[in-house]
Amino acid sequence: MKFHRTLCVLAICVSTTLTICSSLIADETHIDFKKQIAPIFVEHCLRCHSPGIDKGDLSLDTIEDLKANDYLIAGDPNSSYMMDLVTSHNGEPATMPKGAEPLSDDDVTLLRKWIQQGAIWPDDVVLKEKSKADYSWWSLQPLRHIKNSPELHIDDFLKAKLSENGLSLSPQADRRTLIRRLSFDLHGLPPTPEDVQEFVNDPDPDAYTKLVDRMLDSPHYGERYAQHWLDLAHYADTHGFERDKRRDSAWRYRDYVINSLNKDKPYDRFLQEQIAGDVLWPEDEHAVIATGFLAAGPWDFVGQVETKSEELRRSARSLDLDDMATQVMTSTMATTINCCRCHDHKLDPITQEEYYQLRAVFAGIKREDRVASDGAMRRYENSKTELTRQLNKIDNEIGRLEGSGLNLADMVGGGNGLGIGTFRKGIDARSGEIQVRNLSGLENVVTNNFVTTSSEFIDGVFIPDGQDGNTEITVSSTGLTVSRLNKTSGAAWDLIRNGPVASQHSPELGGIDFTKEGHSLLGLHANSGITFDVEAIRKVHRKTNLRFTAKVGYFGAAGGFRADAWIFLDGNLVKKFLQLGRDQGLQEIDLEIPLTSRFLTLVSTDGGNGYGHDQIGFGDPVLKPDESAELSTEDQQRLTDLRLERISTQQQLSSLKAPPKFYGVVAKKDSTPVYLLTRGDSESPSGPPLAPGALKSLSMLEPDLGTLDSAEGERRVALANWITHSENPLTPRVIVNRLWHWHFGQGIVNTPSDFGFGGDRPSHPELLDWLAMRLQQEGWSLKAMHRLILNSETYKQRSRHNEDAAGMMIDSDNRFLWRQNPRRLEAEAIRDAVLMVSGSLNSERGGPGFEDFTYQEAYAPIYQYITADEPALFRRSIYRYIVRTPPDRFLTTLDCPDPANLTAKRMTTTTPLQSLALYNNDFMLRQARYFARRVETEAGEDVAGQVNRAFELSLCRLPQGQEQQFAISFVKQYGLFALCRSLFNTNEFLYVD
Repeated sequence: MKFHRTLCVLAICVSTTLTICSSLIADETHIDFKKQIAPIFVEHCLRCHSPGIDKGDLSLDTIEDLKANDYLIAGDPNSSYMMDLVTSHNGEPATMPKGAEPLSDDDVTLLRKWIQQGAIWPDDVVLKEKSKADYSWWSLQPLRHIKNSPELHIDDFLKAKLSENGLSLSPQADRRTLIRRLSFDLHGLPPTPEDVQEFVNDPDPDAYTKLVDRMLDSPHYGERYAQHWLDLAHYADTHGFERDKRRDSAWRYRDYVINSLNKDKPYDRFLQEQIAGDVLWPEDEHAVIATGFLAAGPWDFVGQVETKSEELRRSARSLDLDDMATQVMTSTMATTINCCRCHDHKLDPITQEEYYQLRAVFAGIKREDRVASDGAMRRYENSKTELTRQLNKIDNEIGRLEGSGLNLADMVGGGNGLGIGTFRKGIDARSGEIQVRNLSGLENVVTNNFVTTSSEFIDGVFIPDGQDGNTEITVSSTGLTVSRLNKTSGAAWDLIRNGPVASQHSPELGGIDFTKEGHSLLGLHANSGITFDVEAIRKVHRKTNLRFTAKVGYFGAAGGFRADAWIFLDGNLVKKFLQLGRDQGLQEIDLEIPLTSRFLTLVSTDGGNGYGHDQIGFGDPVLKPDESAELSTEDQQRLTDLRLERISTQQQLSSLKAPPKFYGVVAKKDSTPVYLLTRGDSESPSGPPLAPGALKSLSMLEPDLGTLDSAEGERRVALANWITHSENPLTPRVIVNRLWHWHFGQGIVNTPSDFGFGGDRPSHPELLDWLAMRLQQEGWSLKAMHRLILNSETYKQRSRHNEDAAGMMIDSDNRFLWRQNPRRLEAEAIRDAVLMVSGSLNSERGGPGFEDFTYQEAYAPIYQYITADEPALFRRSIYRYIVRTPPDRFLTTLDCPDPANLTAKRMTTTTPLQSLALYNNDFMLRQARYFARRVETEAGEDVAGQVNRAFELSLCRLPQGQEQQFAISFVKQYGLFALCRSLFNTNEFLYVD
């Protein structure tokens, strides 16, 4: 029984029906597949039946599916199911093409004859649907030279288009509106009342032009425009996906973008650095950090690292390459290449093969933390090695003069303290058993259960949980207890070790690698505790007066991770180090052990946010004889000198700064060849491996980017040069259109990341090309383009208009820009404006992002947002530590985009949730209180003065007409807080005219 499948239509003629009809001849004439049959399939069928869109499990790119599914039986058209589908029966239209005009009688006859003659389909013929656009598409053409270009201005193009449509520019906005518009456009912040007053009253006719220059010169400009670029890079500080792990060094790329924009780095250089800066300028730290652009998007840690399935790894890697290639081509050239993952582009002249050739550019790199300069790292390592050698020499001589010390880490490793213990041997805090193998998270944990060990020098071990000081914890075999420990998670990791614990972030801290010769490390991952029997140590080694010296520190990852370390003598707390983090380095310990003391207990506890990364370590933990008084006068002086020399050398070592790390891309050890993937399936490669290449549709450029043997770096350099080539028309067109969009709320092309058939057509094509050419003439200076746009009459128009204005009838969408567009502030600009008006804004620039959440390590890390209510959290939103999952709910409600996707054009919605958030969110309520306090401080107790000051700060103007009386009455009845809260919720505060 035949299985019914659906055949349907696909558009794009290769030959007209007239041509087909003219080829009809006698029945016995041989049918030419290429000329007569292929055009029928291409015009009527491929739209629904081609690779990637194989409806009914049927693709007509080759004959295989037709034969496999009995649609076609060579030599027997009457038994071929395809003929049933395309032939009308009993006056009913044919089943296929579905939803389209049926095949003509001539076409049906041709198909029947072709099958009758054996259905010959030449092996070299693969049918492909033609894209809607071809190489003649407008955006693929060279930039047009405009007549009299040097004498032209932006307004000339706008006025000409308006005149053609019976329209004209609106009057210029008043100065108060202009400075507020400029301030939000260029800084993302409101102007101060003093700045407004100064500009409004400035008699200088060039006051506006000078204001534009001052604002472009401000560091706030880079902070504002970096947000636009990071939207395109879909930047965040976590990986995303199932295990949304932290990227604590990603911020350096964010700072690179801010600084580059502030310095007005030529745009072509800006792009080259982000695509291949590590290859083109390897000793330029900033150019290397720029490649964080390629790694800014989400990354599947499970699929790339954890999974044991090679199939899942290939799938995750395929998505990774897609993200890199798509981000580069979409952000720089507004080209939607990701539509070609499964098939040729249906709308634009881009083949599936070209898409995979672009992926081949990035096949040799992967994402990870890396140093910004390999040369600087070598110099750092050499200096560190030499200083460490000097320090070890000093320590050895001090040890000789002081007498031999007994190493506690060595005892944990089964030794006697004199170096015979086994490196990385450890003790299980659950059982006291000595082991070597690595463990991870411990199971069957019982907290506060002291267990003895077989070591004569180690009394026992335990896993602490202080229950916030409410629990007595046994720490010795004699029943000694300690209290005042914090509450912990009750979890534990690995063993207490002679050396680093399992999965240790690094054995290095404070410039010292404690795994190197002359050093030792007692690894004490939270939560764990160990008690040494000092009395037993004294008896065996015949030492009496002892001192405990060590360097304690947090050896886990940097960021928000914290843990605590505690030291007890006979159950008495003698030293504690709370909330240790990697950034605090090493803490020196030098404690006298009285002769009456028997037990020395070392404890580590998590910092209250889970035990992840909480790798407490005691570096060089030694019990030394306190016998320096017996030294000769000469040796005592030598010992004093050595100790001073040690301090100086240690300071030099500690002051060494390793080259900064950032989250970027590095070369893979083995680059897997790239193949075309059938239907985008990573398990279905086809054809030969592909060399790196670009798009052939830009016929003025050479598409070859190398060969199969080209090095990874050469491929990216070639692509960077191709994108920024002086004859590439897309790159300058796209960025000037983005600038236009960011200043007017809509671009000349209103789909800023799609210049293809599926996107918008330019409203002013000549202006777009003129701006693109001006950009190149201005040395790719973005600030020069800002000046052109911002000083135009078009930009300075007012936005207010009458509903019966001619423009509303002719151009209601304002595509011809007969007025300025009012725009609502973005989520981050609203937050920053609120902070600035309330007087809370922290102007600190650069560095790690502020974390407005608590963090708890888990398989899927837990990010719990908190209300920002301290200066460290009042920084600008650009410096926020951005978590992909979950995003900040307050900002998301205000249309902050999802960093999982690159965002060329932000949505602006109006919802009840937004009103509720702005009026009732805890952040907004607290800031309204701070706003009220500021007004009271600056305006005093006079209510009228308070009202005036509140309006000036929030709306950049004084109250008008009856506003003041209403506001005064409102304050008297409900209080100043209520007025400040209401002003934050006005349209005038939230919108820019």
